[in-house]
Amino acid sequence: MRDIIAHRLANETLVDEVARSELPTEHSPLPLEVRAFRSRLDGTEHLALLRSPLGRTPLVRLHSECLTGDALGSFRCDCGPQLQEALRQIATGDGGALIYLRGQEGRGIGLANKIRAYALQDLGHDTVEANTALGFLADARDYGIAGQILHSLGIDRLRLLSNNPDKALSLEKFGIHVAERVPLEIPANPYNWRYLATKRDKFGHTFTHQDHENQNA
Repeated sequence: MRDIIAHRLANETLVDEVARSELPTEHSPLPLEVRAFRSRLDGTEHLALLRSPLGRTPLVRLHSECLTGDALGSFRCDCGPQLQEALRQIATGDGGALIYLRGQEGRGIGLANKIRAYALQDLGHDTVEANTALGFLADARDYGIAGQILHSLGIDRLRLLSNNPDKALSLEKFGIHVAERVPLEIPANPYNWRYLATKRDKFGHTFTHQDHENQNA
């Protein structure tokens, strides 16, 4: 089924823009443009926040929805601070976009299962071990819809604001050229240093700072 969906995402138009407006935000000196997109596959609605003009190679962040980090200020991950810093960089730079991908909680396992994974992490599992113990892939996310949204925005070449090499590879697969991958690093805290270390050690995320454990060694 995943292969069929991937084929359709690469060869069909499966996303529609359904609304747009301005969005004043504390992260931008001027209102951003916000556009809503709906997936034809499952009806999930996603957002694109734009700082124009986009230019030939805009700075782009693909941000997976994280209710606990983005809205509740959880210290267990770096998602909320990454979202805020990405918006700040895009809003104050030479133009760019943030694609907010809904339905990707817990690397694609869903909100309730993410909380179940938290409980396993409390017992000593890392994020990969917790997801696989629940019967899921270590990372079940797909960026085909993001590729379609970018094509709809007229973006086929970009600078990707991410520490995750898999995002760049996935976008290339869907016809988006990643000219540069720009780091988006948030300092570790006592609750998420192991989470960040797992990103580095098991997913190949690139970090220049040391984890919390090493900083306090």
